[in-house]
Amino acid sequence: MDIIRDLSPAGEDCAVALGSFDGLHPGHRKVISLAAAAKSRGLVPTVFTFSENPKAGGSGFGGLLLPEEEKIRRIGEMGVERLYLADFEAIRSLSPEAFVSHILSGVCRAKTACCGFNFTFGLGGKAGSGELRRLCAAHGIETSVADAVLEEGGPVSSTRIRGLISEGRAGEAARLLGRPFAYESPVVEGRKLGRQLDTPTLNQTVPPELVRPKFGVYVSAVTIGETITFGVTNVGVKPTVGSDAVLAETWMPSYRGPDLYGRTVRVGLLEFLRPEKKFGSLAELRAEILRNGGQAEQFYRENPALFARL
Repeated sequence: MDIIRDLSPAGEDCAVALGSFDGLHPGHRKVISLAAAAKSRGLVPTVFTFSENPKAGGSGFGGLLLPEEEKIRRIGEMGVERLYLADFEAIRSLSPEAFVSHILSGVCRAKTACCGFNFTFGLGGKAGSGELRRLCAAHGIETSVADAVLEEGGPVSSTRIRGLISEGRAGEAARLLGRPFAYESPVVEGRKLGRQLDTPTLNQTVPPELVRPKFGVYVSAVTIGETITFGVTNVGVKPTVGSDAVLAETWMPSYRGPDLYGRTVRVGLLEFLRPEKKFGSLAELRAEILRNGGQAEQFYRENPALFARL
């Protein structure tokens, strides 16, 4: 897949999918699949998106659902051959007419433009899919608008998924996202208290650009190389023993391999078990961790398919 980070004109006609595509949930994938299907008509499957989410930094945004590297990888796996990661600031002041004439027709060489039912564009995001269809027609560009993907009584959206994650509703978020919300980061050394409790943990930070999950304990799926195992992950500040920063600590009851310090490990959050709690003693803490480990193992046995969707 060719990755283009400027507005260099394409050399071939394309079908382009338009959107921010944060999370690549089923609604996003529906739009991108429309562009990918146009390869049979001789058009290059293309995605035009941004290097940074246009809403990032705004009040109430909440964080990304996917880091850029994973977003690029997943888009490539969908059959996209050309990916524009444009600078939003470079085009935010374009009128709807200029966006279609300069970006879609001039830069992308689009013959088909694909978007979602709620797509907006142009200065202030005031133009929608209907305006896109009208303006594209004047340039000989077909338009395909994907209907909403409905789940549990409403359209699937990144905003809705972010809200569920921040509320600890990991199972619902996974159903809407099409996979569990997950993070990847290097394993760092901690106080090794888990070893003293016979529950050694992986200590990680949740990448700060991602949405922050509700503090608490989760059933998790841990990917180590080609192996996925179940775990118990505490996201928060460890009220019983204290912490200087927000950490994610994961105990894998069935793991018997070597230390993983320095390795990048992927952890998906599948089910919220309980809020963080301050225990009266380390013995009480250990007993609760062991109980949560049993809950995680039972969840793993009852929901094996979830552990293959990361």
